[in-house]
Amino acid sequence: MEKRKLVFATNNQHKLCEIRAILGDKYEILSLEDINCHTDIPETANTLEGNAHIKAKFIYDQYGLACFADDTGLEVEALNGAPGVYSARYAGGNGHDSEANMNKLLLNLKEKTNRKAQFRTVIAFIENGEEHFFEGIVKGEIIKEKQGNCGFGYDPIFCPEGYTETFAELGNEIKNKISHRAKAVEKLCAYLTHKQ
Repeated sequence: MEKRKLVFATNNQHKLCEIRAILGDKYEILSLEDINCHTDIPETANTLEGNAHIKAKFIYDQYGLACFADDTGLEVEALNGAPGVYSARYAGGNGHDSEANMNKLLLNLKEKTNRKAQFRTVIAFIENGEEHFFEGIVKGEIIKEKQGNCGFGYDPIFCPEGYTETFAELGNEIKNKISHRAKAVEKLCAYLTHKQ
């Protein structure tokens, strides 16, 4: 049986590997590069849902393919939910400078005793003109200094509930079972399986 093809609207290799590992071999996950989309899709919304929608809709409108996009934010309680939708570019600049982002966050939390945080992923999935959203949340806390070197983004400073290690120490195998993205993808999978 031919694998079902889905476009994941990203060129982030970390995210692609993670999603492919979570979905296993049921689906063939294509990246933007795989479909020759070299447009930098702007993430201009002020919510995770909005950004996921913009990316998925762009691909669906331009290419007519079943696709999904995600946006993820780290929401810190003591900072009123920041960095949230601005997680990737928290430290300014063009974003994706993980070291600078982590350093800024640790600095902003220096005087705070409440270090509760959650990672939240929202996936927008569009097929045949229908759009559905799936959300995954993992709660935890921000530790005081970086630990571990697996993962990406804020993984070295985020310790999920029920664990004593950070995402960066737990390694991909455990992270891919318990993470926010895993939970959102699980809901997407359940939906796809149910639809077949």
